[in-house]
Amino acid sequence: MPDDTLLIDDDDRYSRLRLIAWWDQQKLSRARVLVVGAGALGNEVLKNLALLGVGTAYVVDFDHIEESNLTRSVLFRHRDCGRPKAEAAAAAISDINPDTRVKPMLANIMTEVGLGMFRDVDVVIGCLDNREARLWVNRQCWKVGTPWIDGGIQEINGVVKVFTPPDSACYECAMTENDYRLINLRYSCPLLRQEDLQAGKVPTAPTISSMIGGLQVQEALKLLHGMPVDAGCATVYNGISNQVYKTAFQRREDCLSHETYPTPLALEISAREHTAEQLFAAIRDRSQVSGTLQLALDRDLVVNIACQQCGTSQPIMRPLQEVSMQEAVCPQCGQTCRPELVHAVDGGSELAGKRLIELGVPPYDVVRVESNEGEHVYLLAADRGSVMNV
Repeated sequence: MPDDTLLIDDDDRYSRLRLIAWWDQQKLSRARVLVVGAGALGNEVLKNLALLGVGTAYVVDFDHIEESNLTRSVLFRHRDCGRPKAEAAAAAISDINPDTRVKPMLANIMTEVGLGMFRDVDVVIGCLDNREARLWVNRQCWKVGTPWIDGGIQEINGVVKVFTPPDSACYECAMTENDYRLINLRYSCPLLRQEDLQAGKVPTAPTISSMIGGLQVQEALKLLHGMPVDAGCATVYNGISNQVYKTAFQRREDCLSHETYPTPLALEISAREHTAEQLFAAIRDRSQVSGTLQLALDRDLVVNIACQQCGTSQPIMRPLQEVSMQEAVCPQCGQTCRPELVHAVDGGSELAGKRLIELGVPPYDVVRVESNEGEHVYLLAADRGSVMNV
Protein backbone atom coordinates (compact mmCIF):
# COMPACT_ATOMS: atom_id res chain seq x y z
CA MET A 1 0.00 0.00 0.00
CA PRO A 2 1.46 3.45 -0.91
CA ASP A 3 2.68 5.57 2.03
CA ASP A 4 0.44 8.46 1.08
CA THR A 5 -2.79 6.44 1.15
CA LEU A 6 -5.43 8.14 3.30
CA LEU A 7 -7.39 5.76 5.50
CA ILE A 8 -10.72 6.84 6.96
CA ASP A 9 -11.83 4.97 10.04
CA ASP A 10 -15.61 5.19 10.17
CA ASP A 11 -15.52 3.96 13.76
CA ASP A 12 -13.55 7.07 14.74
CA ARG A 13 -16.00 9.75 15.89
CA TYR A 14 -13.64 12.48 14.71
CA SER A 15 -12.52 10.95 11.40
CA ARG A 16 -14.08 13.66 9.22
CA LEU A 17 -12.69 16.42 11.42
CA ARG A 18 -9.18 14.95 11.15
CA LEU A 19 -9.37 15.46 7.38
CA ILE A 20 -9.02 19.20 7.97
CA ALA A 21 -5.35 19.90 7.27
CA TRP A 22 -4.57 21.89 10.41
CA TRP A 23 -6.84 19.94 12.77
CA ASP A 24 -5.37 18.61 16.03
CA GLN A 25 -7.90 16.49 17.89
CA GLN A 26 -5.48 15.89 20.74
CA LYS A 27 -5.29 19.61 21.39
CA LEU A 28 -9.04 19.78 21.55
CA SER A 29 -9.29 16.77 23.85
CA ARG A 30 -6.90 18.51 26.26
CA ALA A 31 -8.63 21.89 26.03
CA ARG A 32 -10.52 23.48 28.92
CA VAL A 33 -13.19 26.03 28.08
CA LEU A 34 -15.24 28.17 30.46
CA VAL A 35 -18.72 28.98 29.13
CA VAL A 36 -20.42 31.80 31.02
CA GLY A 37 -24.17 31.57 30.56
CA ALA A 38 -26.31 28.57 29.62
CA GLY A 39 -29.16 30.30 27.84
CA ALA A 40 -29.81 30.29 24.09
CA LEU A 41 -26.23 31.22 23.15
CA GLY A 42 -24.71 28.99 25.81
CA ASN A 43 -26.72 26.03 24.52
CA GLU A 44 -25.34 26.46 21.02
CA VAL A 45 -21.79 26.96 22.24
CA LEU A 46 -21.87 23.88 24.48
CA LYS A 47 -23.45 21.77 21.75
CA ASN A 48 -20.66 22.76 19.33
CA LEU A 49 -17.92 22.13 21.89
CA ALA A 50 -19.30 18.64 22.46
CA LEU A 51 -19.53 17.86 18.74
CA LEU A 52 -15.89 18.89 18.37
CA GLY A 53 -14.73 16.73 21.26
CA VAL A 54 -13.39 19.52 23.45
CA GLY A 55 -12.05 17.81 26.58
CA THR A 56 -13.55 19.83 29.42
CA ALA A 57 -16.21 22.52 29.57
CA TYR A 58 -17.17 24.46 32.68
CA VAL A 59 -20.59 26.09 32.43
CA VAL A 60 -21.63 28.82 34.88
CA ASP A 61 -25.24 29.98 35.22
CA PHE A 62 -27.41 30.78 38.25
CA ASP A 63 -30.77 30.68 36.44
CA HIS A 64 -33.43 27.97 36.11
CA ILE A 65 -35.25 26.79 32.99
CA GLU A 66 -38.61 28.37 32.15
CA GLU A 67 -41.15 27.37 29.50
CA SER A 68 -40.16 30.37 27.37
CA ASN A 69 -36.57 29.06 27.13
CA LEU A 70 -37.67 26.01 25.15
CA THR A 71 -38.09 27.84 21.82
CA ARG A 72 -34.46 28.95 21.79
CA SER A 73 -32.43 26.34 23.68
CA VAL A 74 -31.49 23.18 21.82
CA LEU A 75 -30.36 21.28 24.94
CA PHE A 76 -33.50 21.78 27.04
CA ARG A 77 -36.71 19.72 27.09
CA HIS A 78 -40.10 20.36 28.67
CA ARG A 79 -39.27 17.96 31.49
CA ASP A 80 -36.33 20.22 32.39
CA CYS A 81 -38.51 23.19 33.41
CA GLY A 82 -37.54 24.32 36.90
CA ARG A 83 -34.14 22.65 36.66
CA PRO A 84 -30.90 24.69 36.79
CA LYS A 85 -29.84 25.61 33.26
CA ALA A 86 -26.21 24.63 33.82
CA GLU A 87 -27.18 21.22 35.19
CA ALA A 88 -29.61 20.39 32.36
CA ALA A 89 -27.14 21.55 29.71
CA ALA A 90 -24.37 19.40 31.20
CA ALA A 91 -26.60 16.31 31.20
CA ALA A 92 -27.55 16.85 27.55
CA ILE A 93 -23.91 17.30 26.53
CA SER A 94 -23.01 13.99 28.15
CA ASP A 95 -25.55 12.33 25.84
CA ILE A 96 -24.19 14.11 22.76
CA ASN A 97 -20.57 13.20 23.42
CA PRO A 98 -19.35 11.43 26.57
CA ASP A 99 -15.78 12.39 25.60
CA THR A 100 -16.56 15.97 26.63
CA ARG A 101 -16.64 16.33 30.38
CA VAL A 102 -18.90 19.12 31.58
CA LYS A 103 -18.93 20.63 35.05
CA PRO A 104 -22.12 22.61 35.75
CA MET A 105 -21.84 25.45 38.24
CA LEU A 106 -25.01 27.01 39.66
CA ALA A 107 -23.22 30.24 40.47
CA ASN A 108 -22.97 33.98 39.89
CA ILE A 109 -19.92 34.60 37.70
CA MET A 110 -19.17 37.87 39.51
CA THR A 111 -19.30 36.66 43.09
CA GLU A 112 -18.90 32.89 43.21
CA VAL A 113 -16.26 32.00 40.62
CA GLY A 114 -12.63 32.50 41.60
CA LEU A 115 -9.90 33.92 39.43
CA GLY A 116 -8.10 30.57 39.52
CA MET A 117 -10.67 29.11 37.13
CA PHE A 118 -10.17 31.98 34.68
CA ARG A 119 -6.44 31.33 34.98
CA ASP A 120 -6.59 27.58 34.37
CA VAL A 121 -8.87 27.45 31.31
CA ASP A 122 -7.61 27.98 27.75
CA VAL A 123 -10.42 30.26 26.61
CA VAL A 124 -13.56 31.87 28.03
CA ILE A 125 -16.73 32.13 25.95
CA GLY A 126 -19.22 34.71 27.17
CA CYS A 127 -22.91 34.04 26.51
CA LEU A 128 -24.23 36.85 28.68
CA ASP A 129 -27.11 39.31 28.46
CA ASN A 130 -25.86 42.27 30.50
CA ARG A 131 -22.97 44.73 30.42
CA GLU A 132 -22.03 44.43 34.07
CA ALA A 133 -21.24 40.71 33.83
CA ARG A 134 -19.37 41.21 30.55
CA LEU A 135 -17.24 43.92 32.12
CA TRP A 136 -16.47 41.63 35.07
CA VAL A 137 -15.46 38.73 32.80
CA ASN A 138 -13.30 41.09 30.76
CA ARG A 139 -11.41 42.32 33.81
CA GLN A 140 -10.92 38.79 35.17
CA CYS A 141 -9.55 37.57 31.84
CA TRP A 142 -7.15 40.50 31.64
CA LYS A 143 -5.79 39.87 35.12
CA VAL A 144 -4.66 36.36 34.17
CA GLY A 145 -4.09 36.70 30.41
CA THR A 146 -6.85 34.36 29.21
CA PRO A 147 -8.47 35.12 25.83
CA TRP A 148 -12.23 35.47 25.74
CA ILE A 149 -14.96 35.63 23.12
CA ASP A 150 -18.09 37.68 23.76
CA GLY A 151 -21.36 37.04 21.98
CA GLY A 152 -24.52 39.11 21.90
CA ILE A 153 -27.88 38.55 20.20
CA GLN A 154 -31.13 40.47 19.82
CA GLU A 155 -34.06 39.56 17.59
CA ILE A 156 -32.26 38.24 14.46
CA ASN A 157 -29.11 40.35 14.84
CA GLY A 158 -25.88 39.42 16.56
CA VAL A 159 -22.25 40.27 17.28
CA VAL A 160 -19.09 38.34 18.17
CA LYS A 161 -16.10 40.05 19.79
CA VAL A 162 -12.68 38.46 20.32
CA PHE A 163 -10.24 39.73 22.96
CA THR A 164 -6.69 38.49 23.59
CA PRO A 165 -4.99 40.06 26.63
CA PRO A 166 -2.72 41.78 27.23
CA ASP A 167 -2.17 43.34 23.80
CA SER A 168 -5.53 43.80 22.07
CA ALA A 169 -8.26 46.30 22.76
CA CYS A 170 -10.68 44.93 25.35
CA TYR A 171 -14.40 45.02 26.02
CA GLU A 172 -14.10 48.08 28.25
CA CYS A 173 -12.06 49.93 25.62
CA ALA A 174 -15.20 49.96 23.47
CA MET A 175 -17.62 50.98 26.24
CA THR A 176 -19.35 54.33 25.94
CA GLU A 177 -20.62 56.75 28.57
CA ASN A 178 -24.09 55.31 27.99
CA ASP A 179 -22.80 51.80 28.75
CA TYR A 180 -21.45 52.98 32.10
CA ARG A 181 -24.71 54.84 32.77
CA LEU A 182 -26.78 51.72 32.14
CA ILE A 183 -24.57 49.70 34.49
CA ASN A 184 -24.92 52.36 37.19
CA LEU A 185 -28.71 52.39 36.74
CA ARG A 186 -28.76 48.86 38.12
CA TYR A 187 -27.81 50.30 41.50
CA SER A 188 -29.83 52.74 43.59
CA CYS A 189 -28.82 55.72 45.69
CA PRO A 190 -27.61 53.54 48.58
CA LEU A 191 -25.67 51.51 45.96
CA LEU A 192 -27.83 48.42 46.27
CA ARG A 193 -29.05 46.40 43.31
CA GLN A 194 -32.51 47.15 41.98
CA GLU A 195 -34.54 44.05 41.16
CA ASP A 196 -36.78 45.47 38.45
CA LEU A 197 -33.84 46.47 36.26
CA GLN A 198 -32.71 42.85 36.14
CA ALA A 199 -36.04 41.52 34.97
CA GLY A 200 -35.83 42.64 31.33
CA LYS A 201 -35.79 39.87 28.73
CA VAL A 202 -33.99 40.21 25.39
CA PRO A 203 -36.14 39.02 22.45
CA THR A 204 -34.25 36.58 20.21
CA ALA A 205 -34.95 33.94 17.57
CA PRO A 206 -33.25 30.53 17.69
CA THR A 207 -31.69 31.11 14.28
CA ILE A 208 -29.44 33.94 15.47
CA SER A 209 -28.25 32.06 18.55
CA SER A 210 -27.17 29.19 16.26
CA MET A 211 -25.23 31.56 14.03
CA ILE A 212 -23.51 33.60 16.73
CA GLY A 213 -22.79 30.56 18.91
CA GLY A 214 -21.22 28.87 15.88
CA LEU A 215 -19.01 31.88 15.21
CA GLN A 216 -17.94 32.02 18.85
CA VAL A 217 -16.83 28.38 18.86
CA GLN A 218 -15.13 28.82 15.49
CA GLU A 219 -13.05 31.66 16.95
CA ALA A 220 -12.30 29.47 19.97
CA LEU A 221 -11.14 26.71 17.61
CA LYS A 222 -8.65 29.09 16.04
CA LEU A 223 -7.37 30.23 19.42
CA LEU A 224 -6.96 26.64 20.62
CA HIS A 225 -5.01 25.76 17.47
CA GLY A 226 -2.78 28.84 17.73
CA MET A 227 -4.20 30.35 14.56
CA PRO A 228 -4.50 34.12 14.04
CA VAL A 229 -7.71 35.89 15.06
CA ASP A 230 -8.88 39.48 14.69
CA ALA A 231 -8.39 40.43 18.31
CA GLY A 232 -10.03 43.57 19.61
CA CYS A 233 -12.56 43.41 16.78
CA ALA A 234 -16.29 42.80 16.44
CA THR A 235 -18.04 40.84 13.72
CA VAL A 236 -21.55 42.25 13.38
CA TYR A 237 -24.39 40.45 11.60
CA ASN A 238 -27.59 42.22 10.53
CA GLY A 239 -30.24 39.56 10.03
CA ILE A 240 -32.66 41.90 8.24
CA SER A 241 -30.28 42.77 5.41
CA ASN A 242 -27.98 39.73 5.73
CA GLN A 243 -25.05 42.11 5.92
CA VAL A 244 -21.89 41.31 7.88
CA TYR A 245 -19.26 43.87 8.74
CA LYS A 246 -16.25 44.06 11.05
CA THR A 247 -15.17 46.90 13.25
CA ALA A 248 -11.92 47.29 15.20
CA PHE A 249 -11.92 48.81 18.66
CA GLN A 250 -9.31 51.39 19.57
CA ARG A 251 -7.18 50.29 22.49
CA ARG A 252 -7.28 52.77 25.38
CA GLU A 253 -3.98 52.75 27.21
CA ASP A 254 -5.64 54.17 30.34
CA CYS A 255 -8.39 51.52 30.35
CA LEU A 256 -9.19 50.27 33.85
CA SER A 257 -9.48 46.67 32.60
CA HIS A 258 -5.83 46.40 31.59
CA GLU A 259 -4.51 45.38 35.01
CA THR A 260 -2.50 42.16 34.67
CA TYR A 261 -1.43 40.17 37.72
CA PRO A 262 2.02 38.65 38.11
CA THR A 263 2.23 34.88 38.61
CA PRO A 264 0.63 34.27 42.01
CA LEU A 265 2.31 32.35 44.81
CA ALA A 266 0.28 29.22 45.53
CA LEU A 267 -0.77 28.71 49.14
CA GLU A 268 -2.52 25.66 50.59
CA ILE A 269 -5.34 27.88 51.78
CA SER A 270 -9.05 27.29 51.14
CA ALA A 271 -11.64 30.05 50.97
CA ARG A 272 -14.17 27.65 52.48
CA GLU A 273 -12.04 26.51 55.40
CA HIS A 274 -9.53 29.23 56.31
CA THR A 275 -9.82 32.71 57.77
CA ALA A 276 -8.08 35.88 56.70
CA GLU A 277 -5.81 35.53 59.75
CA GLN A 278 -4.81 32.04 58.62
CA LEU A 279 -4.11 33.42 55.16
CA PHE A 280 -1.87 36.08 56.68
CA ALA A 281 -0.04 33.45 58.75
CA ALA A 282 0.58 31.32 55.65
CA ILE A 283 1.95 34.36 53.82
CA ARG A 284 4.35 35.10 56.67
CA ASP A 285 5.52 31.48 56.61
CA ARG A 286 6.25 31.62 52.87
CA SER A 287 7.36 35.22 52.32
CA GLN A 288 9.57 37.85 53.89
CA VAL A 289 6.89 40.35 54.90
CA SER A 290 6.67 42.73 57.79
CA GLY A 291 4.08 44.90 59.45
CA THR A 292 0.33 44.61 59.23
CA LEU A 293 -1.10 42.71 56.28
CA GLN A 294 -4.24 43.85 54.50
CA LEU A 295 -6.47 41.75 52.26
CA ALA A 296 -7.94 43.78 49.39
CA LEU A 297 -11.48 42.74 48.52
CA ASP A 298 -12.24 42.72 44.79
CA ARG A 299 -15.95 42.55 45.65
CA ASP A 300 -17.13 45.25 48.06
CA LEU A 301 -18.51 43.53 51.15
CA VAL A 302 -21.80 44.68 52.69
CA VAL A 303 -21.21 44.04 56.39
CA ASN A 304 -24.59 45.28 57.56
CA ILE A 305 -27.49 47.54 56.65
CA ALA A 306 -28.38 50.32 59.11
CA CYS A 307 -31.47 52.51 59.28
CA GLN A 308 -30.65 56.18 59.83
CA GLN A 309 -34.21 56.85 60.99
CA CYS A 310 -34.67 54.38 63.86
CA GLY A 311 -31.18 52.93 64.34
CA THR A 312 -32.15 49.37 63.38
CA SER A 313 -29.24 47.34 62.00
CA GLN A 314 -29.11 43.90 60.42
CA PRO A 315 -26.04 41.88 59.44
CA ILE A 316 -25.58 40.99 55.76
CA MET A 317 -21.99 39.79 55.07
CA ARG A 318 -22.41 39.36 51.32
CA PRO A 319 -20.84 41.01 48.26
CA LEU A 320 -22.53 44.21 47.11
CA GLN A 321 -23.60 42.62 43.81
CA GLU A 322 -25.80 40.13 45.69
CA VAL A 323 -27.64 42.56 47.97
CA SER A 324 -30.93 43.94 46.66
CA MET A 325 -32.95 47.04 47.46
CA GLN A 326 -35.67 44.88 48.99
CA GLU A 327 -33.28 43.86 51.77
CA ALA A 328 -32.63 47.52 52.55
CA VAL A 329 -36.18 48.28 53.68
CA CYS A 330 -36.18 48.71 57.45
CA PRO A 331 -38.55 46.16 59.05
CA GLN A 332 -39.31 48.64 61.86
CA CYS A 333 -40.08 51.91 60.09
CA GLY A 334 -40.07 51.10 56.38
CA GLN A 335 -37.30 53.59 55.55
CA THR A 336 -34.46 52.71 53.20
CA CYS A 337 -31.35 51.63 55.10
CA ARG A 338 -27.78 52.34 54.08
CA PRO A 339 -25.15 49.65 53.66
CA GLU A 340 -21.84 49.59 55.52
CA LEU A 341 -19.25 48.69 52.89
CA VAL A 342 -15.81 47.21 53.49
CA HIS A 343 -13.15 47.24 50.77
CA ALA A 344 -10.27 45.64 52.69
CA VAL A 345 -9.61 43.55 55.80
CA ASP A 346 -6.67 44.29 58.10
CA GLY A 347 -4.86 41.68 60.16
CA GLY A 348 -6.04 41.83 63.76
CA SER A 349 -9.46 43.25 62.86
CA GLU A 350 -12.64 41.44 63.86
CA LEU A 351 -13.31 40.54 60.22
CA ALA A 352 -9.90 38.85 59.95
CA GLY A 353 -11.34 36.02 62.04
CA LYS A 354 -13.96 35.30 59.39
CA ARG A 355 -13.51 32.59 56.77
CA LEU A 356 -12.50 34.00 53.41
CA ILE A 357 -15.73 32.86 51.80
CA GLU A 358 -17.64 34.85 54.44
CA LEU A 359 -15.69 37.91 53.28
CA GLY A 360 -16.89 37.44 49.70
CA VAL A 361 -13.77 35.62 48.47
CA PRO A 362 -14.83 32.64 46.29
CA PRO A 363 -13.02 29.28 46.27
CA TYR A 364 -9.86 29.01 44.16
CA ASP A 365 -9.49 32.77 43.92
CA VAL A 366 -6.37 34.87 43.49
CA VAL A 367 -6.22 37.41 46.30
CA ARG A 368 -4.27 40.64 46.71
CA VAL A 369 -2.51 41.29 50.01
CA GLU A 370 -0.66 44.49 50.90
CA SER A 371 2.32 44.66 53.25
CA ASN A 372 5.14 47.11 53.95
CA GLU A 373 6.92 45.60 50.94
CA GLY A 374 4.03 46.36 48.58
CA GLU A 375 1.17 44.35 47.09
CA HIS A 376 1.45 40.65 46.25
CA VAL A 377 -0.98 38.10 44.81
CA TYR A 378 -1.67 34.61 46.15
CA LEU A 379 -3.56 31.64 44.72
CA LEU A 380 -5.90 29.79 47.11
CA ALA A 381 -4.58 26.49 45.80
CA ALA A 382 -6.27 24.20 48.34
CA ASP A 383 -9.57 24.74 46.48
CA ARG A 384 -8.29 23.69 43.07
CA GLY A 385 -9.44 20.08 43.18
CA SER A 386 -13.00 20.84 44.25
CA VAL A 387 -13.36 23.62 41.67
CA MET A 388 -11.54 22.32 38.59
CA ASN A 389 -12.04 18.55 38.78
CA VAL A 390 -15.02 17.23 36.83
